[in-house]
Amino acid sequence: MRGVRPLSQIRRAFTSSWLNVLLIAAPLSWVADAIGQPWWVFLLAGVSLIPAAGLIGHATEQLACRSGPTLGGFLNATFGNAAELIIAIVALRAHHVEVVKASITGSILGNLLLVFGLSCFAGGLKHGSQKFNRVAATSASTMLVLAVVALVMPAVVDLFAFGSLKAHPEVIDRLSFWTALVLLVVYFAGLIFSFKTNRDPLRAAAGHQKASMSGAAATTLLAVATALTVIEAEILVGALEPALRQFGMTELFAGVIVVALVGNAAEHYSAVSAAANNEMTLALEISVGSSAQIALMVAPLLVLMSPLFGPPMSLVFNAFEIAAIGLSVGTVALCSIDGESNWLEGLQLLGVYLILAAAFYLIPA
Repeated sequence: MRGVRPLSQIRRAFTSSWLNVLLIAAPLSWVADAIGQPWWVFLLAGVSLIPAAGLIGHATEQLACRSGPTLGGFLNATFGNAAELIIAIVALRAHHVEVVKASITGSILGNLLLVFGLSCFAGGLKHGSQKFNRVAATSASTMLVLAVVALVMPAVVDLFAFGSLKAHPEVIDRLSFWTALVLLVVYFAGLIFSFKTNRDPLRAAAGHQKASMSGAAATTLLAVATALTVIEAEILVGALEPALRQFGMTELFAGVIVVALVGNAAEHYSAVSAAANNEMTLALEISVGSSAQIALMVAPLLVLMSPLFGPPMSLVFNAFEIAAIGLSVGTVALCSIDGESNWLEGLQLLGVYLILAAAFYLIPA
């Protein structure tokens, strides 16, 4: 990258994807916030978070390419879901605990059903039947199943020991705390495994791509994108309650569908683009690996951080969230077991997602 100034590299990064056109929504959200239009504030802030998350991902990939396989893998694993974590922390600080837990559910559902479904559909329309690495699918799915079991267990204990998912005894907080620690241990064990074997059980390998940005330019881009994400997340969460009333949404629907889509949109685009380029293994690893990473890293970190902002957040999800997670994991496992995909399977996965989205919208507060 000699001879190319960092500022030019950053400018090129901003113009490298059509999604970055949506950054115009950021200053517009500030104007809407200043004149007191919560409906527009919520909408524009949500739109601006899509390219901001994409820029975080791009900067992380560039740093990973320049850092070698070990440190690069750590950077990808750590910052892979940075946007979702930032949005969740801001919502947690504003005491929207149900939105935070719903966004965890929504990220898992969205990555498994919407992203993988769109990938199968787009790739199938263009290339017909596509094959992917069954070993990679099995490895990522196994990690996801283990994570989902851990996330569901506190709710099972709450239901059978205390008779209700709405009970909140101290023992559930302790169980959630220790479960979070176990999940983080499993997560870091996965990182160690990837360092020693050069295989990442959660994500596709970065390959042998060459960095198009210097370390200074990538670090600057990461800092700018992260700062923008924090600002827009604050604005989004601040407009959440009036927007919920105006749209007629519950916190459950907002977390599962709206917040989850905003935080994962850039990654969704990457997976669908990979499938359209006939790289179905990469698309599957992005979708399933991201879901596992949400469960193994993001959710535990939020549990451990929650006492800093108020009452501790437990890992007890409501009955419909548990059912939806179980159905999505089972459906994707059935679709991926043969190592092939087509547009019809993608359409079926999208159908399941739309049915669940409609159900979440209709569930009363």
